[in-house]
Amino acid sequence: MRSWARYFPFTTERIAIIGRCIVLLAVGCCSGAFALDSAQFAALTVGDNDTRIEALNKIVLDGDIAATPFLQSLLDDAVKFSGAQVYVVDSGGVAHDPATQATVELPTTAEDVINNNRMRGELEAAIAFLNLHSNDQVLRHNAVTTLKDADIDESKLPLLEHVLKDEQDAAIREPLLEISAGLLLKSTDKAVRIKAARQLGAGNNQNIKQLLSTRLAGDGESDPEVRTVIAAAIANIDHRLAIYEYIGLIFTGISLGSILMLAALGLAVTYGLMGVINMAHGEMMMLGAYATFVVQNLFRQYLPNWFDWYIIAALPAAFIATALVGMVLERSVIRFLYGRPLETLLATWGISLVLMQLVRSLFGAQNVQVENPAWLSGGINVAANLVLPYNRIAIIIFSTLVLLLMWLLLTKTRLGLFVRAVTQNRAMASCVGVDTRRVDTRAFGLGSGIAGLAGVALSQIGNVGPDLGKSYIVDSFMVVVLGGVGQLAGAVYAALGLGILSKFLEGFSGAVLAKIIVLVLIIIFIQKRPQGLFALKGRAVD
Repeated sequence: MRSWARYFPFTTERIAIIGRCIVLLAVGCCSGAFALDSAQFAALTVGDNDTRIEALNKIVLDGDIAATPFLQSLLDDAVKFSGAQVYVVDSGGVAHDPATQATVELPTTAEDVINNNRMRGELEAAIAFLNLHSNDQVLRHNAVTTLKDADIDESKLPLLEHVLKDEQDAAIREPLLEISAGLLLKSTDKAVRIKAARQLGAGNNQNIKQLLSTRLAGDGESDPEVRTVIAAAIANIDHRLAIYEYIGLIFTGISLGSILMLAALGLAVTYGLMGVINMAHGEMMMLGAYATFVVQNLFRQYLPNWFDWYIIAALPAAFIATALVGMVLERSVIRFLYGRPLETLLATWGISLVLMQLVRSLFGAQNVQVENPAWLSGGINVAANLVLPYNRIAIIIFSTLVLLLMWLLLTKTRLGLFVRAVTQNRAMASCVGVDTRRVDTRAFGLGSGIAGLAGVALSQIGNVGPDLGKSYIVDSFMVVVLGGVGQLAGAVYAALGLGILSKFLEGFSGAVLAKIIVLVLIIIFIQKRPQGLFALKGRAVD
C-alpha cells in the first residue's frame, strides 16, 4: 500500500502549525471576540460624534451582530482609549483588547469615551438593528420595541430598508413598516411625504391608518396638497378594512352555519324518518362534547406525548357513545310514542332534563375545559382586522366531510335505501320486507351519533357545560323546518343561510335582536312556503 505522505505532502512541522491554527481559531470562537478590526474599534470610539455615527451605521448595514457586545460596552461606559488603541474594562477593572480579548495593561493616559444623549440614542438603535439579525425571537421582538420607543430620524431609513429587504416574519416586519412610514411622513421633502402617503394608502393596516390620521390631525401636516393625499389614503384603507370586515362576517357565518348543519343533520334524519320531535337532541351534542373532555383527560394522563391528537380519537368515541344512548332511548321510550307528537315532545324534554342532571352529577355544574390541540390553535392573518382561526376552518372542513359521508350512506348503502324507503312510505316498505323497527333504531342512533360529532366540534370553540345543547336545539329545528323535512340539501342551504344572516344582523342590531329578527323571517317564510326550501316528492307528500 502506498504511503499517504505521497498524496498529502505535509511534514511534521506543517501539521503542528495547522494544529496550532485550529486551536487558536477554536479559542477565538469560544471567547466571544468581537468580529471587528482595530481600525473599526477606533472609528467607533475616537473622534467626533458624526464620524462615530457614520462608522456605526456602516457596521449596522453589514449586519455584523458580533459587534453587539462592544456596542453594549460603549453604552455602559466600559470603554477607554489611548491614541488609536481601544480598551474594554470589565467590572473588576481588568482591561482587554477588544480585537483579541487578550488581557492588557491599561495605560495611565487612557481616556474615557464620552457619550452624549444623541450618541447613546444612536448606540441603542444600532444594537436594536443588529439584534434583528439574531435567531432569538425574544431578542428580535425586544429590538422592535426599542426601535418603536427610540427617537430615530430620517437618517435611519436606509437601515430600515436594509432590514426589511430580507425580513419574512410578519410580527417583526409590520412594526418595522410602521416605523418606516412614520419617518417618511415626517420627511422634509414634500415629494417624499406625498409618495409615502400614496404607498401607505394601498395597504390595510389599522395602525398605519392611525399613523396617517395622527399626521393629519392638528399641525402635523401643514401642506394642503399633502393633506389631501393623506385623507385619500385614509379613505382607501377604510374601504379595504370594510371589505375584510365583510369577508370576516361571511367566514364567521359559514363556520356558524357548519355547526348548525352538523346539529341539524341528525335531526333531519330522525324528524324526517319518524316524525319525532326530539327535544333531547341538544343533549346528544352535550354528551359528545363531554366525551371529548373524557378522551382529552385520558390522553393527558396516559398518552401525554400524543395529546395533540386526542381530537382524532374523540370523534369515534363521541359518535359511538351518543349513538348507543340514542338507540337505547328509541328502544325504551320513543318506540312506544310514535304517532303521538305531544307525548313524544314531553317525553324527550324530560329525557333532556335527566341527561343534564346526570352530567351535573358526574362532572359538576360548572363548565369543563377542553383545550385546542396545538395544530388547531392560532389562525391565518389575512389582514389587520381579519384572522381566520384554524379551529373554525377545521370545523368547516369537518362538517363538509360529515355531509359527504351522510350523502354516501343514504344513497349508496343498504341502510340508506331502507331509510329512504321508510321515509317515503313506511307501510309499503314494511310490506316488501323492510324491518321498519330496526331501521328506526339505527336511524335514531345515526342521528344521535351525528349530534355527538357536532358536540366534538362545539367543544373546540366554546364552553362545555350541562346547558350546552339548549343553545342549539331551537336553531337546529329552525334549520330542519326551513330546509324541508328530511332533506339534506335543504338543511345545508338553511344552515349556511341562517349562519351568515345571523352574523350580519348581529353587526347591526346585537345578538338578541338578531335572533328575534331571524325567527320572524322564518315564520313569514313558512307561512308562504310550508314545505320549506325543498319539498318531498312522490308518496311522501300524501
